[in-house]
Amino acid sequence: MKQFLFIISFLAMGCLAMAQGGQSKKVLADKIIAVIGDKIVLKSDITNFIEDEKRQGHELPPDAGCTLLQQMMVRKALMLQAQKDSLPVSDEEIEAELDQRIRYYIGAYGGKEALEQIAGKSIYQIKEDNRIAIKEQKLSEAMQRSIIENVRITPTEVRDYFEKIPKDSLRFYETELEIKQVVAYAKASRDLEKYAQDELAEYKRQIESGVTSFDRVAKMYSDDPGTKEAGGRFEFNRNDKSVDGTFSSTAFALKEGQISRVVKSKFGYHVIQLVSRTGDDVVVRHILKIPQITDTEVNEAIAKLDTVRSKLVANTLSFGEAVDKYSEDENSKFTAGSITDPQGSPYLTIQDLDKSLLPVYNELKVGEYSKPVPFTDERGRKGARIIYIQSKTEPHRENLKDDYNKIAQRVMEEKKGEILNHWFQTKMPTYYISVDEEFRQCGEVNKWLSLTAQTTTN
Repeated sequence: MKQFLFIISFLAMGCLAMAQGGQSKKVLADKIIAVIGDKIVLKSDITNFIEDEKRQGHELPPDAGCTLLQQMMVRKALMLQAQKDSLPVSDEEIEAELDQRIRYYIGAYGGKEALEQIAGKSIYQIKEDNRIAIKEQKLSEAMQRSIIENVRITPTEVRDYFEKIPKDSLRFYETELEIKQVVAYAKASRDLEKYAQDELAEYKRQIESGVTSFDRVAKMYSDDPGTKEAGGRFEFNRNDKSVDGTFSSTAFALKEGQISRVVKSKFGYHVIQLVSRTGDDVVVRHILKIPQITDTEVNEAIAKLDTVRSKLVANTLSFGEAVDKYSEDENSKFTAGSITDPQGSPYLTIQDLDKSLLPVYNELKVGEYSKPVPFTDERGRKGARIIYIQSKTEPHRENLKDDYNKIAQRVMEEKKGEILNHWFQTKMPTYYISVDEEFRQCGEVNKWLSLTAQTTTN
């Protein structure tokens, strides 16, 4: 029963208890649809989750109600056992999860005010209404980990699994690559840095004198594509590690309506205006100016990496050391230089490569280092990089030699699923279970009811 393995992912960004007010459709009559032990599931738990997913444009399976009920019951069973086993869950873990969910929904609904309007509650109320549910989920996650944490597989199990796959059902893999990079960003000249600072100082003067408004200037002149159209509006939490430290500390030091001095972050130069602050959550407007980069500065970055490449070719420097000492790309610096796909996998297909990499890839062999090549990253920053192809597979049918790790991962997931299924088959009959007639024919729910009935009869 592999589906048990995904109870956390299905509910990971699950519905907060907020869809009962504001603009949402109200549940006119609620009722208990399931009981497990001393825990209940309300029909509104199902309805609100599904309505919220629809509002966000997510596709749902035809049996979403059944699937959701099954997984809610699974979560409650795990939680009950976690309480029995005294598994620890700290208040800090719960608070961090609440903050993460609130930030997710703020992003999904387009802002703090929009979320509060839809919920019909303040952020504080939403968090308090969900504290118990989050603790339940944390306990269930802890219990699930404890059940499968010691699962191991052997090479024999992997081979036996592979040999049972019909030859015509073996997976086909396109060419896959592991590509790494050392990045040096071009540094703007002092004159162009000063020009960007002077631009922002003039924008600030005009806004404060009433000649124009902050959002109008941001829409016209900001270099931040993510906030430009929203008039520079940006919401974040003090603990958000993706926000530049200088930017964050400057924002939290402002009073409402106040505009900061020109400050420098890793993205460029900013002026920041505080819109509102609630605890560790803040809403600001900002204008970003990125100093222009000319070919001269790009060539300086290339020259810097030429020296690094010489050391790599001479084997006086390993690629990992080069990344650690010289790379300026924060995304790949902490993955030993690996370029990853959107899911974080270091295994890329040709289709995953950005267009600027294709000419380099066509010229390189596995184990070779490219000459430093100019590039522009996804944020528009210019610089140079050395490309290294660590491995490459040719298109092929799945086999144990080339794809052992992938096959082993499937074996591991299947074994975990079997162990979880056995746990539920054993534990579910020990709990009192009652399910409303409307949901009694739902797959696993029906099996659990049968097991419970057999146990009671015996």
